[in-house]
Amino acid sequence: MNTSSAPRLEAAAPADPEALSLPAWIYRDAEFFERERQAIFRNSWQLVCHVSDIPRAGDFHTFEFLGESVVVLRTGEGAVRAFHNVCRHRGARLLDGPAGHCGRRITCPYHAWTYALDGRLIGLPQPDNFAGLDTTQHGLKSLEHEVYMGFVFVRFAPGLPSVRAMAAPYERELAAYRFEELVPMGRAALRTRAVNWKNVADNYSDGLHINVAHPGLTRLFGRGYRIEARPWIDKMWGMLRDTPSSNWSERLYQQLLPAVERLPPERQRLWTYFKLWPNVAFDIYPDQVDFMQFLPISPTETLIREIAYAHPDGRREMRAARYLNWRINRRVSLEDKALIERVQAGMASSSYTMGPLSSGEVCLRSFAQRMRTLIPESRLPHPPARGWGRG
Repeated sequence: MNTSSAPRLEAAAPADPEALSLPAWIYRDAEFFERERQAIFRNSWQLVCHVSDIPRAGDFHTFEFLGESVVVLRTGEGAVRAFHNVCRHRGARLLDGPAGHCGRRITCPYHAWTYALDGRLIGLPQPDNFAGLDTTQHGLKSLEHEVYMGFVFVRFAPGLPSVRAMAAPYERELAAYRFEELVPMGRAALRTRAVNWKNVADNYSDGLHINVAHPGLTRLFGRGYRIEARPWIDKMWGMLRDTPSSNWSERLYQQLLPAVERLPPERQRLWTYFKLWPNVAFDIYPDQVDFMQFLPISPTETLIREIAYAHPDGRREMRAARYLNWRINRRVSLEDKALIERVQAGMASSSYTMGPLSSGEVCLRSFAQRMRTLIPESRLPHPPARGWGRG
Protein backbone atom coordinates (compact mmCIF):
# COMPACT_ATOMS: atom_id res chain seq x y z
CA MET A 1 0.00 0.00 0.00
CA ASN A 2 1.32 3.44 -0.97
CA THR A 3 1.36 5.97 1.90
CA SER A 4 2.56 9.55 2.18
CA SER A 5 3.26 11.79 5.15
CA ALA A 6 2.17 14.89 3.19
CA PRO A 7 -1.21 16.31 4.33
CA ARG A 8 -4.15 15.48 2.09
CA LEU A 9 -6.07 18.53 0.91
CA GLU A 10 -9.65 17.50 1.61
CA ALA A 11 -12.56 18.81 -0.38
CA ALA A 12 -15.26 20.72 1.45
CA ALA A 13 -18.78 21.60 0.35
CA PRO A 14 -19.57 23.78 -1.47
CA ALA A 15 -17.07 22.71 -4.11
CA ASP A 16 -15.98 26.28 -4.89
CA PRO A 17 -13.29 27.08 -2.27
CA GLU A 18 -13.83 30.81 -2.78
CA ALA A 19 -17.30 30.38 -1.28
CA LEU A 20 -15.80 29.23 2.03
CA SER A 21 -14.12 31.09 4.85
CA LEU A 22 -10.73 30.05 6.08
CA PRO A 23 -10.79 27.11 8.52
CA ALA A 24 -11.03 27.81 12.23
CA TRP A 25 -7.92 25.84 13.19
CA ILE A 26 -5.55 28.27 11.46
CA TYR A 27 -6.73 31.02 13.83
CA ARG A 28 -5.22 29.25 16.84
CA ASP A 29 -2.64 26.68 15.64
CA ALA A 30 1.00 27.20 16.72
CA GLU A 31 2.53 25.40 13.72
CA PHE A 32 0.44 27.41 11.30
CA PHE A 33 1.53 30.59 13.07
CA GLU A 34 5.18 29.64 12.56
CA ARG A 35 4.51 28.97 8.89
CA GLU A 36 2.92 32.43 8.59
CA ARG A 37 6.06 34.06 9.98
CA GLN A 38 7.98 32.83 6.94
CA ALA A 39 5.35 32.63 4.19
CA ILE A 40 3.38 35.80 5.04
CA PHE A 41 5.42 38.21 7.13
CA ARG A 42 9.09 37.89 6.17
CA ASN A 43 8.46 39.57 2.80
CA SER A 44 5.50 41.76 3.78
CA TRP A 45 5.83 45.53 3.94
CA GLN A 46 5.53 46.89 7.48
CA LEU A 47 4.98 50.56 8.21
CA VAL A 48 7.44 52.07 10.71
CA CYS A 49 6.71 55.79 10.69
CA HIS A 50 6.10 58.90 8.60
CA VAL A 51 8.94 61.09 7.37
CA SER A 52 7.53 63.88 9.58
CA ASP A 53 8.29 61.67 12.61
CA ILE A 54 12.03 61.99 11.85
CA PRO A 55 12.49 65.58 10.67
CA ARG A 56 16.11 66.17 11.85
CA ALA A 57 19.37 64.31 11.32
CA GLY A 58 19.70 61.76 14.12
CA ASP A 59 15.94 61.42 14.71
CA PHE A 60 14.89 57.78 14.76
CA HIS A 61 11.90 55.47 15.08
CA THR A 62 12.18 51.84 16.13
CA PHE A 63 9.89 48.95 15.26
CA GLU A 64 9.67 45.56 16.98
CA PHE A 65 8.21 42.73 14.93
CA LEU A 66 8.32 38.95 15.38
CA GLY A 67 11.65 38.96 17.19
CA GLU A 68 13.24 41.58 14.92
CA SER A 69 14.21 45.10 15.97
CA VAL A 70 14.35 47.77 13.27
CA VAL A 71 15.43 51.40 13.31
CA VAL A 72 14.51 54.02 10.72
CA LEU A 73 16.46 57.26 10.95
CA ARG A 74 17.33 60.51 9.21
CA THR A 75 20.94 60.87 8.07
CA GLY A 76 23.04 64.04 8.05
CA GLU A 77 22.36 64.37 4.33
CA GLY A 78 18.61 64.28 4.94
CA ALA A 79 18.09 60.76 3.59
CA VAL A 80 15.92 58.14 5.29
CA ARG A 81 17.68 54.85 6.11
CA ALA A 82 16.52 51.60 7.71
CA PHE A 83 18.72 49.16 9.64
CA HIS A 84 18.51 46.18 11.93
CA ASN A 85 18.73 47.70 15.41
CA VAL A 86 21.59 45.35 16.30
CA CYS A 87 25.30 45.91 16.91
CA ARG A 88 27.60 43.93 14.59
CA HIS A 89 29.97 43.08 17.47
CA ARG A 90 27.93 41.02 19.94
CA GLY A 91 24.35 41.61 18.84
CA ALA A 92 23.30 44.15 21.47
CA ARG A 93 20.29 46.33 20.77
CA LEU A 94 21.57 49.78 19.84
CA LEU A 95 18.72 52.27 20.28
CA ASP A 96 16.01 52.08 22.92
CA GLY A 97 12.43 53.26 23.01
CA PRO A 98 9.92 53.76 20.21
CA ALA A 99 11.50 57.05 19.06
CA GLY A 100 14.24 59.49 19.91
CA HIS A 101 17.32 61.38 18.82
CA CYS A 102 20.79 59.80 18.73
CA GLY A 103 22.84 62.83 17.71
CA ARG A 104 25.44 62.51 14.96
CA ARG A 105 26.26 58.85 15.54
CA ILE A 106 25.00 55.61 17.06
CA THR A 107 27.11 54.16 19.87
CA CYS A 108 26.48 50.69 21.23
CA PRO A 109 25.86 50.84 25.02
CA TYR A 110 27.65 47.49 25.50
CA HIS A 111 31.15 47.90 23.99
CA ALA A 112 30.98 51.36 22.38
CA TRP A 113 31.17 50.28 18.76
CA THR A 114 30.16 53.44 16.92
CA TYR A 115 28.31 53.87 13.65
CA ALA A 116 27.63 56.85 11.40
CA LEU A 117 24.02 57.67 10.61
CA ASP A 118 24.48 56.04 7.21
CA GLY A 119 25.40 52.77 8.96
CA ARG A 120 29.20 52.80 8.50
CA LEU A 121 31.31 51.47 11.37
CA ILE A 122 33.44 54.49 12.31
CA GLY A 123 34.90 53.61 15.70
CA LEU A 124 35.59 50.86 18.18
CA PRO A 125 37.64 50.73 21.41
CA GLN A 126 41.12 49.20 21.25
CA PRO A 127 41.08 48.75 17.48
CA ASP A 128 44.58 47.19 17.54
CA ASN A 129 43.06 44.15 19.25
CA PHE A 130 40.93 43.51 16.14
CA ALA A 131 43.81 42.75 13.79
CA GLY A 132 42.73 42.53 10.18
CA LEU A 133 39.15 43.70 10.85
CA ASP A 134 37.68 45.22 7.69
CA THR A 135 35.45 47.94 9.09
CA THR A 136 33.74 48.35 5.72
CA GLN A 137 32.26 44.87 6.16
CA HIS A 138 30.91 45.47 9.66
CA GLY A 139 28.57 48.41 9.24
CA LEU A 140 24.95 48.15 10.28
CA LYS A 141 22.85 45.67 8.33
CA SER A 142 20.48 47.65 6.17
CA LEU A 143 16.88 46.76 5.45
CA GLU A 144 15.00 47.26 2.23
CA HIS A 145 12.72 50.23 2.70
CA GLU A 146 10.30 52.25 0.62
CA VAL A 147 8.95 55.74 1.24
CA TYR A 148 5.45 55.89 -0.19
CA MET A 149 3.52 59.15 0.04
CA GLY A 150 5.57 60.08 3.09
CA PHE A 151 5.17 56.78 4.97
CA VAL A 152 8.26 54.62 5.56
CA PHE A 153 7.84 50.88 5.01
CA VAL A 154 10.41 48.11 5.57
CA ARG A 155 10.58 44.40 4.80
CA PHE A 156 12.98 41.60 5.76
CA ALA A 157 12.97 39.67 2.48
CA PRO A 158 11.96 40.33 -1.14
CA GLY A 159 8.86 38.84 -2.70
CA LEU A 160 5.90 41.20 -2.80
CA PRO A 161 5.44 44.05 -5.28
CA SER A 162 6.45 47.51 -4.12
CA VAL A 163 4.05 49.42 -1.88
CA ARG A 164 3.43 51.79 -4.77
CA ALA A 165 2.49 48.91 -7.06
CA MET A 166 0.22 47.34 -4.42
CA ALA A 167 -1.61 50.63 -3.84
CA ALA A 168 -1.63 51.59 -7.55
CA PRO A 169 -5.39 51.02 -8.13
CA TYR A 170 -6.12 53.86 -5.70
CA GLU A 171 -3.10 56.11 -6.14
CA ARG A 172 -5.14 58.96 -7.65
CA GLU A 173 -7.60 58.81 -4.75
CA LEU A 174 -4.83 58.73 -2.17
CA ALA A 175 -2.98 61.61 -3.82
CA ALA A 176 -5.88 63.94 -3.06
CA TYR A 177 -5.07 63.71 0.67
CA ARG A 178 -1.42 64.84 0.27
CA PHE A 179 -0.06 62.27 2.69
CA GLU A 180 3.47 63.67 2.31
CA GLU A 181 2.43 66.80 4.22
CA LEU A 182 0.89 65.01 7.22
CA VAL A 183 2.24 65.46 10.74
CA PRO A 184 1.64 63.18 13.74
CA MET A 185 -1.11 64.08 16.21
CA GLY A 186 0.58 62.18 19.03
CA ARG A 187 2.53 59.00 19.73
CA ALA A 188 1.70 55.54 18.50
CA ALA A 189 -0.76 53.71 20.74
CA LEU A 190 -0.36 49.98 21.38
CA ARG A 191 -3.36 47.81 22.30
CA THR A 192 -3.24 44.05 22.82
CA ARG A 193 -6.15 41.89 21.66
CA ALA A 194 -6.59 38.23 22.65
CA VAL A 195 -7.28 37.17 19.07
CA ASN A 196 -5.45 35.88 16.01
CA TRP A 197 -4.24 38.64 13.69
CA LYS A 198 -6.42 37.31 10.87
CA ASN A 199 -9.54 37.96 12.92
CA VAL A 200 -8.55 41.63 13.12
CA ALA A 201 -7.83 41.72 9.37
CA ASP A 202 -11.09 39.92 8.51
CA ASN A 203 -13.14 42.26 10.67
CA TYR A 204 -11.53 45.37 9.19
CA SER A 205 -12.60 44.41 5.65
CA ASP A 206 -15.99 42.94 6.58
CA GLY A 207 -18.84 45.03 5.22
CA LEU A 208 -21.77 42.93 6.44
CA HIS A 209 -21.33 43.67 10.14
CA ILE A 210 -21.49 47.45 9.86
CA ASN A 211 -25.28 47.77 9.94
CA VAL A 212 -25.57 44.97 12.51
CA ALA A 213 -22.91 45.81 15.08
CA HIS A 214 -21.95 49.48 14.58
CA PRO A 215 -25.04 51.62 15.23
CA GLY A 216 -22.98 54.82 15.19
CA LEU A 217 -21.60 54.18 11.72
CA THR A 218 -25.07 53.21 10.55
CA ARG A 219 -26.44 56.53 11.81
CA LEU A 220 -23.65 58.31 9.94
CA PHE A 221 -23.74 56.33 6.66
CA GLY A 222 -27.20 54.82 6.58
CA ARG A 223 -26.95 51.69 4.44
CA GLY A 224 -24.52 53.26 2.03
CA TYR A 225 -21.36 51.45 3.22
CA ARG A 226 -19.48 49.82 0.32
CA ILE A 227 -16.51 47.47 -0.09
CA GLU A 228 -14.30 46.27 -2.93
CA ALA A 229 -11.15 44.17 -3.27
CA ARG A 230 -8.14 44.48 -5.54
CA PRO A 231 -5.25 41.96 -5.56
CA TRP A 232 -3.19 43.58 -2.78
CA ILE A 233 -5.51 46.19 -1.31
CA ASP A 234 -9.10 46.42 -0.05
CA LYS A 235 -11.24 49.54 -0.02
CA MET A 236 -14.25 50.28 2.18
CA TRP A 237 -16.15 53.59 2.26
CA GLY A 238 -19.21 55.47 3.42
CA MET A 239 -20.53 59.01 2.86
CA LEU A 240 -21.74 61.06 5.83
CA ARG A 241 -25.49 61.60 5.62
CA ASP A 242 -27.14 64.97 6.08
CA THR A 243 -29.77 63.48 8.40
CA PRO A 244 -28.72 64.55 11.93
CA SER A 245 -27.70 61.64 14.12
CA SER A 246 -29.53 61.02 17.40
CA ASN A 247 -26.12 60.71 19.12
CA TRP A 248 -24.67 64.06 20.18
CA SER A 249 -21.04 63.31 19.24
CA GLU A 250 -22.04 62.17 15.77
CA ARG A 251 -24.50 65.03 15.31
CA LEU A 252 -21.91 67.64 16.28
CA TYR A 253 -19.34 66.05 13.99
CA GLN A 254 -21.81 66.28 11.11
CA GLN A 255 -22.45 69.94 11.94
CA LEU A 256 -18.94 71.14 12.76
CA LEU A 257 -16.78 69.31 10.21
CA PRO A 258 -15.43 72.23 8.19
CA ALA A 259 -14.69 72.32 4.49
CA VAL A 260 -11.18 71.20 3.57
CA GLU A 261 -9.82 73.33 0.76
CA ARG A 262 -7.41 70.72 -0.65
CA LEU A 263 -10.14 68.07 -1.11
CA PRO A 264 -12.53 67.88 -4.07
CA PRO A 265 -16.27 68.22 -3.30
CA GLU A 266 -16.95 64.46 -3.43
CA ARG A 267 -14.45 63.85 -0.61
CA GLN A 268 -15.51 66.58 1.80
CA ARG A 269 -17.72 64.18 3.78
CA LEU A 270 -16.32 60.82 2.74
CA TRP A 271 -14.84 58.26 5.13
CA THR A 272 -12.60 55.78 3.30
CA TYR A 273 -10.72 52.76 4.64
CA PHE A 274 -7.87 50.93 2.90
CA LYS A 275 -6.22 47.67 3.98
CA LEU A 276 -2.87 46.80 2.42
CA TRP A 277 -1.89 43.13 2.42
CA PRO A 278 -1.52 41.63 4.91
CA ASN A 279 -1.86 43.80 8.03
CA VAL A 280 -1.59 47.54 7.36
CA ALA A 281 -4.64 49.82 7.28
CA PHE A 282 -5.47 53.49 6.79
CA ASP A 283 -8.68 55.18 7.95
CA ILE A 284 -8.97 58.32 5.84
CA TYR A 285 -11.30 61.10 6.95
CA PRO A 286 -11.59 64.69 5.71
CA ASP A 287 -10.13 65.86 9.03
CA GLN A 288 -7.32 63.33 9.63
CA VAL A 289 -5.72 60.01 8.66
CA ASP A 290 -5.48 57.15 11.16
CA PHE A 291 -2.91 54.43 10.56
CA MET A 292 -3.41 50.93 12.05
CA GLN A 293 -1.27 47.79 12.00
CA PHE A 294 -2.21 44.30 13.25
CA LEU A 295 1.02 42.79 14.61
CA PRO A 296 0.88 39.05 15.41
CA ILE A 297 2.36 38.10 18.77
CA SER A 298 1.17 34.50 19.05
CA PRO A 299 -1.55 32.33 17.47
CA THR A 300 -4.11 33.93 19.78
CA GLU A 301 -2.69 37.38 20.52
CA THR A 302 -2.31 40.49 18.37
CA LEU A 303 -0.84 43.91 19.07
CA ILE A 304 -2.73 46.74 17.38
CA ARG A 305 -0.45 49.70 16.68
CA GLU A 306 -2.03 52.97 15.62
CA ILE A 307 -1.43 56.68 15.33
CA ALA A 308 -3.32 59.62 13.86
CA TYR A 309 -1.82 62.07 11.35
CA ALA A 310 -3.27 65.32 10.08
CA HIS A 311 -2.56 68.49 8.13
CA PRO A 312 -1.85 71.49 10.36
CA ASP A 313 -5.16 73.31 10.83
CA GLY A 314 -5.77 75.65 13.76
CA ARG A 315 -9.46 76.28 13.11
CA ARG A 316 -11.65 75.71 16.18
CA GLU A 317 -14.13 73.74 14.09
CA MET A 318 -11.37 71.42 12.91
CA ARG A 319 -10.06 70.86 16.44
CA ALA A 320 -13.60 70.04 17.56
CA ALA A 321 -14.17 67.72 14.58
CA ARG A 322 -10.99 65.78 15.38
CA TYR A 323 -12.01 65.37 19.00
CA LEU A 324 -15.47 64.18 17.97
CA ASN A 325 -13.92 61.82 15.42
CA TRP A 326 -11.90 60.30 18.28
CA ARG A 327 -15.04 59.88 20.42
CA ILE A 328 -16.96 58.22 17.58
CA ASN A 329 -14.19 55.83 16.63
CA ARG A 330 -13.32 54.97 20.21
CA ARG A 331 -16.83 53.49 20.43
CA VAL A 332 -16.37 51.68 17.10
CA SER A 333 -13.08 50.24 18.37
CA LEU A 334 -14.73 48.89 21.52
CA GLU A 335 -17.50 47.34 19.45
CA ASP A 336 -14.93 45.68 17.19
CA LYS A 337 -12.98 44.40 20.20
CA ALA A 338 -16.08 42.61 21.46
CA LEU A 339 -16.82 41.20 17.99
CA ILE A 340 -13.36 39.76 17.28
CA GLU A 341 -13.09 38.27 20.76
CA ARG A 342 -16.48 36.64 20.24
CA VAL A 343 -15.30 35.14 16.95
CA GLN A 344 -11.96 33.99 18.40
CA ALA A 345 -13.79 32.15 21.17
CA GLY A 346 -16.09 30.48 18.64
CA MET A 347 -13.13 29.32 16.56
CA ALA A 348 -12.30 26.86 19.35
CA SER A 349 -15.65 25.08 19.06
CA SER A 350 -15.63 21.52 17.72
CA SER A 351 -18.83 22.42 15.85
CA TYR A 352 -17.16 24.93 13.52
CA THR A 353 -14.72 24.39 10.68
CA MET A 354 -15.50 26.70 7.74
CA GLY A 355 -18.44 28.95 6.99
CA PRO A 356 -20.06 29.99 3.70
CA LEU A 357 -19.15 33.37 2.24
CA SER A 358 -21.66 35.39 0.28
CA SER A 359 -20.88 36.69 -3.19
CA GLY A 360 -20.74 40.16 -1.69
CA GLU A 361 -17.99 39.33 0.82
CA VAL A 362 -15.35 40.13 -1.77
CA CYS A 363 -12.64 41.25 0.64
CA LEU A 364 -12.87 38.11 2.77
CA ARG A 365 -12.81 35.99 -0.38
CA SER A 366 -9.73 37.81 -1.67
CA PHE A 367 -7.89 37.45 1.65
CA ALA A 368 -8.75 33.74 1.92
CA GLN A 369 -7.65 33.07 -1.65
CA ARG A 370 -4.23 34.61 -1.04
CA MET A 371 -3.81 32.66 2.20
CA ARG A 372 -4.62 29.40 0.39
CA THR A 373 -2.13 30.24 -2.35
CA LEU A 374 0.71 31.05 0.04
CA ILE A 375 0.01 28.28 2.57
CA PRO A 376 -1.89 25.39 0.87
CA GLU A 377 -2.77 23.84 4.24
CA SER A 378 -5.22 26.76 4.57
CA ARG A 379 -7.56 24.66 2.41
CA LEU A 380 -7.84 21.91 5.00
CA PRO A 381 -10.90 21.94 7.24
CA HIS A 382 -8.86 20.31 10.03
CA PRO A 383 -5.18 20.55 11.00
CA PRO A 384 -2.74 17.98 9.59
CA ALA A 385 -0.88 15.61 11.90
CA ARG A 386 1.39 17.34 14.37
CA GLY A 387 4.78 18.18 12.92
CA TRP A 388 3.44 19.08 9.44
CA GLY A 389 5.00 22.54 9.66
CA ARG A 390 8.51 21.06 9.86
CA GLY A 391 8.16 19.26 6.55
